[in-house]
Amino acid sequence: MAEETVEHTVTWGELLAETEGLLRRSGIVDNTATEAKWMMEEATGERGAGLIDLLGMEATVRGVSHLDQMVERRVAGEPIQYVLGSWAFRTLDLMVDQRVLIPRPETEVVAGLAIAELDRQRPDGGGIVIDLGTGSGAIGLSIVAERAVSRVLLTDASRDALSVARANLAGLGLAGRIVEVAHGSWFGAVPNDLLGECDVIVSNPPYVRTTDDLPAAVVDWEPATALHAGADGLEDLNLIVAEASRWLRPHGALVLEMDPSQVSIVSQRLEAGGFLTEVQQDLAGLDRAIVARLAGPAQR
Repeated sequence: MAEETVEHTVTWGELLAETEGLLRRSGIVDNTATEAKWMMEEATGERGAGLIDLLGMEATVRGVSHLDQMVERRVAGEPIQYVLGSWAFRTLDLMVDQRVLIPRPETEVVAGLAIAELDRQRPDGGGIVIDLGTGSGAIGLSIVAERAVSRVLLTDASRDALSVARANLAGLGLAGRIVEVAHGSWFGAVPNDLLGECDVIVSNPPYVRTTDDLPAAVVDWEPATALHAGADGLEDLNLIVAEASRWLRPHGALVLEMDPSQVSIVSQRLEAGGFLTEVQQDLAGLDRAIVARLAGPAQR
């Protein structure tokens, strides 16, 4: 039986225009047309040419209900990524909700740096990677999707975040073969058999100062524990830097995302600990990441 249509017939095209207007009137002035289209795609299950073909057709009750719920959430200020329930990250379409940070372009760059380091060490494939504080699994799962690795460990201190990472892992169909998920704080979640064996350790840890001003959409919706790291924003970075050399194989790499103002301090600490460092910029040209290669035999 065909899905029920709305009582007062309205087309999907009319609803698309109405959705865009509602977003604009609520104060959302950037990307209103794009966001309206995204919500329409989610409500209808159609994209591209399929959505265009649908615009002249009568809307269904179920589809309109779904669209109304999304619009209500968005005009209340909820980020579009959470409203849609998924977000693109490199080659992946990741499930995201308020249990995890929204994947950002800066972190896509960091994932690319980790992949480049893996290629440098293992040009023929393989290798062991740890994604510390994985959140949605964005970095570690991108590495799995784009390279033939031997083993990837995703860790997080938040069980809620790991639930999201597991859901995204299940979507790749790799559970139990290449990727492991472990609960715990930083290296406390890593099994001892990986001491001195890792090719790449990568992390986008909390690095926001407790006194920093953040946009309301971030403060109100994203998990604070994944953002803040003490008065200077360095608490978690310092913990990772202090322990990383024990887990890396000789000439293995540590790849870290951070605030541009923290790059110089973290670089100095890494170099004092036996690493050779390179500062990498994000898409806006800001110092955003450090690639640190262990200069000699790993410390035990």
